[in-house]
Amino acid sequence: MRVVTVGDNCMDVYQTSGEAYPGGNPVNVSVYLKNLGAETAYVGWVGSDQYGDTMIQAIQSKGVDPSRITIKEGKTAVTFVELVDNDRRFGDYDEGVMASFSLTKEDLDFIQTFDSVHAGIWGHTEEYYPIFKEKGMLTFFDFSDQLNHSLVKTLPAFVDYPFFSYTKDDAYIRSFLKEVHALGSKVAVATLGENGSLAYDGEQFFTCGVLETNVVDTMGAGDSFIAGFIFGTHKGYSIQECLKLGSETAAKTIRYFGAW
Repeated sequence: MRVVTVGDNCMDVYQTSGEAYPGGNPVNVSVYLKNLGAETAYVGWVGSDQYGDTMIQAIQSKGVDPSRITIKEGKTAVTFVELVDNDRRFGDYDEGVMASFSLTKEDLDFIQTFDSVHAGIWGHTEEYYPIFKEKGMLTFFDFSDQLNHSLVKTLPAFVDYPFFSYTKDDAYIRSFLKEVHALGSKVAVATLGENGSLAYDGEQFFTCGVLETNVVDTMGAGDSFIAGFIFGTHKGYSIQECLKLGSETAAKTIRYFGAW
């Protein structure tokens, strides 16, 4: 099982403590997948600053292949984070060098040696998804909570497993997942915070609750859910089993500070 993640990374800086942790959806997913037993690599840009060095070292220390991380003159992306009752709240975001991210031919050749690819809504990767799909890769993409983003209408045709973040299982999200599936995806998935998760495969809905655990910091919960779901998909698990593995993986993540 070989999975490559592409696009954004950032240092999550907690404003109260000043502590900084490596993160970003594709980075987090690659680390969680590695922890589950997959072979992973991350492709992205970091700045020529201390945070850039920290990011590369942290990714490498987790066993993720960092060979296609490029150092660009400038700043590594930073997200400022507040903790409110152990729930993370995102503040200002400085995209740094990732603002002009693009893939080279060498990057694309490298990516296409993997079984599947995952990226997120802030990663500037959407133009490459038709290429990934054409090459026969299994494609995953996190739209986060951007349900009204213009990419929701155009990208699912090239994404086998799109993920969305919402709040509860209601008529709106069920209708939304049906619409996304109709655009060409295999299975459309929504994480619902404390209300679990929901998936639609074109024929029926699947639901899964959350596991009770001691919540320290919710940072990375959604990303670890996605990693669990991707891992289960590669293992040939049913949709229900993939949702369950996603929930189990997320429950481990929220027991400590930072994404990983």
